[in-house]
Amino acid sequence: MGVEPNDSAAVVRGLVLAALRDPCTVPALPTAHLDLTLRLMRRARLLGRLAWRLRQAGALEAQPRVVADQLQSALVISEARARAARWELNRLAWALDDLRDVPLVAMKGCAYLLAGTPNANGRLFADVDLLVPEADLPAVELRLHERGWMGKELAPYDDLYYRRWTHELPPMTHVEREVEVDLHHSILMRTARLKPAPALLFEAARQVPGSRYKVLAPVDMVLHAIVHLFHGGDMDDALREIVDIDDLLRHYAATEPGFWEQFWPRAAALDLARPAFYGLRYACMLLGTPVPESVSAASRGGAPPVPILRLMDRLVRDALFPQHPDAPSRGAELARLLLYVRSHWVKMPAPMLARHLAYKFYVRHGRRAATEPLHRADAGAVVRSR
Repeated sequence: MGVEPNDSAAVVRGLVLAALRDPCTVPALPTAHLDLTLRLMRRARLLGRLAWRLRQAGALEAQPRVVADQLQSALVISEARARAARWELNRLAWALDDLRDVPLVAMKGCAYLLAGTPNANGRLFADVDLLVPEADLPAVELRLHERGWMGKELAPYDDLYYRRWTHELPPMTHVEREVEVDLHHSILMRTARLKPAPALLFEAARQVPGSRYKVLAPVDMVLHAIVHLFHGGDMDDALREIVDIDDLLRHYAATEPGFWEQFWPRAAALDLARPAFYGLRYACMLLGTPVPESVSAASRGGAPPVPILRLMDRLVRDALFPQHPDAPSRGAELARLLLYVRSHWVKMPAPMLARHLAYKFYVRHGRRAATEPLHRADAGAVVRSR
């Protein structure tokens, strides 16, 4: 498909948004656009979701064989990942069976799976995220270690970074199943400017019937998805996360009595007004999420100054979408970098951020530069020995 680099971002946005808003329009696309749409949705980790929605509409089997095969494959993979996630949750419950007094709150993908929300369908599950009271983390970590979950070997600085400053322990992975488990004690770093109280999240969490697990209350689940998008730093899954926010808002608005009446007071109580404003704004702007005017009006109290808002509008528009595989946009790369820097800026005080970035720069570039002369000397010795 011939696309000029300066047009590629607009083409990507148009095709992806059309596929998200009305999946049934995808099969009617010209061949080149259809091929590009499938590639983009795969890059965004949303191909399984597209396949699931087409199947729900009865339109999957009617696709040309080469298209239907890709979509069916995405569904098979997502269903296999969901089974693996359920089994990992089962094994974690077994491993922690004698810590029955410790609440285990599933978050993100596994929470959607347990709660049966629409965005669980066709999803690619990668890991298990659990929220555990901070006081119980040592006991939970020790028990998992005894039952086969191991942490990666980390440099002393990185281990300290996790344990002293972040909201989670270093990731643990089971030695046989290789599924990563992240144990959180909050939804934002200790050093972040915003301070959502974990006690409020645990207090409102809901028990999953017939399960060892709880999930966050509906409004809290949406707010966590929003926080993860605007404070997480990793933009690779950004589009999927705005889709999560849209799906959750639509689902709970239709199924949870008083959802919208609770939304903004809860965001304010959890000190999450600014990210909540962004979440509502961009879900509405990109996906047409129906938000009551009263909630939109209240959310404007969490808006940043106008210059910052204009900059965020531009960055989010450019960064959220996957790159065109044949004509990547430099503007999109820059937008992602700036949002990554922003995510760290709001999570760390300036002096700490400067030290952290300096350390990371040294690890990435300084050590490599220091070892290159040794490598060259070793290579020369090999040549001379010949």
